[in-house]
Amino acid sequence: MPISSSPNRYSAVAQGFHWIIAGLIVTQFTLAWMAEDLPLGMHKLALLARHKSFGMTVLMLAVFRLLWRLFNRPPELPAGMSKTERVLAKGTHVLFYILLFAMPLTGWLMSSAKNYSVSWFGRFTWPDLIGKNEQAFELLKTTHQTLSWLLFAIAILHILAALKHHFWNKDDVLRRMLPFTKSEKRS
Repeated sequence: MPISSSPNRYSAVAQGFHWIIAGLIVTQFTLAWMAEDLPLGMHKLALLARHKSFGMTVLMLAVFRLLWRLFNRPPELPAGMSKTERVLAKGTHVLFYILLFAMPLTGWLMSSAKNYSVSWFGRFTWPDLIGKNEQAFELLKTTHQTLSWLLFAIAILHILAALKHHFWNKDDVLRRMLPFTKSEKRS
């Protein structure tokens, strides 16, 4: 697999970032859903600690992913895409990048405002970004939850668009992000 993107295929590095972060986001939704209705106790706290650790991992990977993207152009969009589809594709990707930073940052701020530590798999603890503040906590909690629903909606849209390209348009948009496949011109 090539390290840099070609005109019709994402690089192995870009694919790695894409699929690792996608897997972590699914993990994040699963952990949050599992912890949601649990009573406060060791099990809930352990799930939330993992949620925070994975969230900070997403934040670190998002920094590296953005740096990679700035210096490595992605493949061009298919020539047959309409202007509306191009705007939606680019807008969705920009929104994904914003959310990859906003979600972990609001979670980190929310924990700081409640004076809950944010550790990274027990290896080290991130510093609090703000002091204890119950009003800030409530606002950040609402923001974090709202952003999570937005991320969920954008992810569904992204998946549906990839499937539309593959099965309806019969182009290589999906295949060029799949590891261990070759992009081919499909008619």
